[in-house]
Amino acid sequence: MTASSPVLQIACPGCHALNRVPAARLADGPVCGRCKAPLFTGHPLALDEAGFARHVEQGDLPVLVDFWAPWCGPCRMMAPHFETAAARLEPAYRLAKVDTDAVPALGARYAIRSIPTLALFHHGREIARHSGAMGAADIERWARSQRLG
Repeated sequence: MTASSPVLQIACPGCHALNRVPAARLADGPVCGRCKAPLFTGHPLALDEAGFARHVEQGDLPVLVDFWAPWCGPCRMMAPHFETAAARLEPAYRLAKVDTDAVPALGARYAIRSIPTLALFHHGREIARHSGAMGAADIERWARSQRLG
């Protein structure tokens, strides 16, 4: 007899509905039960406060958040690398972006003092943080090196 795969709550990138997906099926292209959109797009999500709550606080995937602002040169330089990392890290991780100018409450809540800042969350808890721009390979390596406990 084999143990069944744990079931994860995955928030939809389109409608933010929570979906129950067996962990063993994450790479099988699951779609949202509500809106039928793919649960994984290979691209970072732009999150506001409600989306952040759904994906970071209620979802079971580790979420790597890029806190950034449109006027920040290093943030703009890192953006394509973060995009590449999203394609490489999904479906094991969800990658998201929070514009600290558009959603200042999240920047304040997590005491973001410099941008870009990457913060890795798991089950609503911040696991690790890195300030400063990184390339795609470094983002991927850094995320995978963190203990998700």
